[in-house]
Amino acid sequence: MTYCVAMRLDAGLVFLSDSRTNAGVDQIGTFRKMSVFEKPGDRVMVLLTAGNLSISQSIRQIVADYVDGDGNSIWTVQSMHEAARLVGDAIRLVHERDAASLEKFGIDFNVSMIFGGQIGNERCRLFQMYSAGNFIESHNENPYFQIGEAKYGKPIIDRVVTPATSLDEAAKCALISMDSTLRSNISVGLPLDLLVYESGRLAVTRFVSVDEKNQYFQMIRATWGQQLKAVFEGMDDPVWNAAPDTSANVLSKAQAGSLPVRVSPPAALTGASVNNLSTQLQTLAQQSGSTKQH
Repeated sequence: MTYCVAMRLDAGLVFLSDSRTNAGVDQIGTFRKMSVFEKPGDRVMVLLTAGNLSISQSIRQIVADYVDGDGNSIWTVQSMHEAARLVGDAIRLVHERDAASLEKFGIDFNVSMIFGGQIGNERCRLFQMYSAGNFIESHNENPYFQIGEAKYGKPIIDRVVTPATSLDEAAKCALISMDSTLRSNISVGLPLDLLVYESGRLAVTRFVSVDEKNQYFQMIRATWGQQLKAVFEGMDDPVWNAAPDTSANVLSKAQAGSLPVRVSPPAALTGASVNNLSTQLQTLAQQSGSTKQH
């Protein structure tokens, strides 16, 4: 499996991906899932992939080489939307070529991608690509996309990231999001690829491959857990069955009428029948104890 996240901010773009591929408990591999398409001074585009590795690698190669019927390629189109359309074409080409054959072996055509970057003077743009070749674009209301094992790292991003977030703050948030995922899911693993793109640079200037020895990521892993625990311990415990005049940290109030859904025992087990059953159980317990002593 994998986890990738990308953020579209006023200041630029942040991309982060892990590198674990799991084909079984004894077949753990490392394959990098971030690919950069760069013509310095003209365009920078980044592709993150999740899903079937052979499918995503085939798509990535076709994206690099593909020329459509109008003579356009990812290296020549004049907008990121057109570039995303070409990535969609590449997905459909691989689907047309391989999907039926894969299905015969019980393999689904499973791939998802995040594609973003900047071409010329156009603002930075970010897209999420689906296995049908269609895509959606990030806007201010939703400034990030995730693919793969997304649920563990989502809460911190939802609480922190807005379009106005700085690139360094967003990179820090992405690494915390990844750390949360690494702790909760064994199918995501180091090393990580982190690329931070500053709007208007039209070149890759800030990239790092993060392994278990990376000093900053070690600090993130240690400090984030400690800070979470400190915040948790600093919060007051709930007050149960509080008096009516209690105003702080009340979880439940006395005589508030909150009751659980109770399941009634069968009628045959009520009254005298319950007493008889209790006597029978005690007798069985005594007999069991006597047997063990002998």
